Amino acid sequence: MMLRNILSRVQTNLGGWNTKRKIVVFDSDDWGSIRMPSGEVYDSLLRKGIRVDLCPYNRNDSLATSEDLESLFHVLLKFKDRNGNNPVITANTVVANPDFESIQKNGFSDYQYEPFTATLQRYPGHHNSFELWQQGISSKLFHPQFHGREHLNILLWLKLLREKQPIFLEGFRNNLWGFSPAITGNRSYNIQAAFDTDDQNEIEFHKEIISDGLNLFERIFGYRATGFVANNYIWDLKLEKTLAKCGIDTIKSMKYQKQPKYITERRKLIRRRVGDKNSAGQIYLIRNVTFEPAQKSAAFDNVGMALKEMNIAFFQNKPAIIDTHRLNYIGSVNLSNRIRSLQLLEDFLKRSLAKWPDIEFMNTTQLAEEIRGN
Repeated sequence: MMLRNILSRVQTNLGGWNTKRKIVVFDSDDWGSIRMPSGEVYDSLLRKGIRVDLCPYNRNDSLATSEDLESLFHVLLKFKDRNGNNPVITANTVVANPDFESIQKNGFSDYQYEPFTATLQRYPGHHNSFELWQQGISSKLFHPQFHGREHLNILLWLKLLREKQPIFLEGFRNNLWGFSPAITGNRSYNIQAAFDTDDQNEIEFHKEIISDGLNLFERIFGYRATGFVANNYIWDLKLEKTLAKCGIDTIKSMKYQKQPKYITERRKLIRRRVGDKNSAGQIYLIRNVTFEPAQKSAAFDNVGMALKEMNIAFFQNKPAIIDTHRLNYIGSVNLSNRIRSLQLLEDFLKRSLAKWPDIEFMNTTQLAEEIRGN
């Protein structure tokens, strides 16, 4: 592990809440959101010169099939902590996707959405997927929390479509939008960042999205979400009171909160520490371990690096909050991606428990309750 990486992780863990317990949390984003609809669409876009191969999300990520979830749960069930608990994925969920047909009919002038459960019904191999979600929840392997209503900057997207931007029109025809800046060639925006804006007047629109999205979350899952992580870790401080009013008492992030672009020409970063509390009474949980095999080269030692980062966290008396996105566990676009990541996950869990037999697996809600209890 390079000295620079060590110092970065040490800095992440400075300050905030401490514990001697070996708490391990898997915090995973993007569940419910469309990314690459299929391998066929991926190949078609490549043939048309759209370099979807440049982004690991476009190469690998899609809605989770029943097989994806069964395979993930199969690995999690192999392991238990000292309290008899399996590892649990906190599945930060996007609860809606665009209704492409309705948006096309109105000429990109107005936005409509569908619940992600309706999207699953339209995707081949996905109509039983939500039953697996429910089984995972009841088995305490899967713990959905809120990642936004959509993983999409709606107003920007509609504007680009009305301007007839070729790459986004082609994406729309294939029922997707999630092209990274590496693909679009424009790094001044990221279409995935739902709460980014260069116009502060859009903040009221973002508040409406949050309120509506959290109500939809409750209708889908039967409980209110209490944890939130913003798409691309970008959100305005003004949104935190709205989140609190809607039941969110925990905000999750990397060590820096990114502010929307309207505030300063150069994006403002705000340092966050695990267990810190804001004026609305919400606490922050900060990710300090990375397990992202799908975003790394085959030569990268994903397991070894994650174990070293966990070691740093425990040495500094911090819980290990593991950043691990959905794309690692998806095989419908690229089957070898899921197979490889699950093999590495199994190795990671085996070596973690061998090194720290007193590990305690928790979801982010349980960790937040522990912090408040102390």
